[in-house]
Amino acid sequence: MSETPDIRALALEWIDGDMPYSPDFGDHFYCREDGRAECGHVFLAGNGLPGRWSQGGEFVIGELGFGTGLNFCETWRVWKATRPAAMLHFISFELHPMKRDSIAKALSRWPELDAERDALVGQWPDEPQGMVDLDFGDVRLSVVCGDAFASLSASEQMFDAWYLDGFAPSRNPAMWSQNMLTAVHDHTRPGGSFATYAAAGFVRRNLVAAGFAVERRPGFAGKREMLCGTRAVQ
Repeated sequence: MSETPDIRALALEWIDGDMPYSPDFGDHFYCREDGRAECGHVFLAGNGLPGRWSQGGEFVIGELGFGTGLNFCETWRVWKATRPAAMLHFISFELHPMKRDSIAKALSRWPELDAERDALVGQWPDEPQGMVDLDFGDVRLSVVCGDAFASLSASEQMFDAWYLDGFAPSRNPAMWSQNMLTAVHDHTRPGGSFATYAAAGFVRRNLVAAGFAVERRPGFAGKREMLCGTRAVQ
């Protein structure tokens, strides 16, 4: 019998007053230099966004590791700035959903995200469990609380783009396993993409083995490399 995952908020330490750090994983929740700018460099640019979502219809982004909600809020900010004639569904998989006040504190670092932070925090449940489904008009946020591999494997949803943003591979290897990345590939539409700040050799090899065409690009803020790529059009 499989164990029930421990869905709970992680203990946090706060660096410089508003930057969360997880003692359990020994890692920060985002780049210490500027997590918002890293989101733009790695996840948006690495997936060819916002250009790809201007084609209309529904664009579906998947994320491994919701964390503070920073990537969602920055993506939503750019979405509003570009005003595409489309719908955005942002689906994130998170085993340890943060409490509302922790999200608000972590995102207070960026006044550029005040509107998105306030809207997110305003709807965030007291005790996130199961599926957190929030409606923001032309943007929908779904946070699947639980084990990412089990949740994704059971899903029939297909994704246009992926943000692979779990804790560092050395700290949280299960999130970067070949099984996990194969599940990501199998739930990516042909021609769909992924991007990640991670560039560890075993991550790249697992992405290739999963079936992605993988590209190395310069990383953010002094990191030598990041990875992005696509699923072949069949």
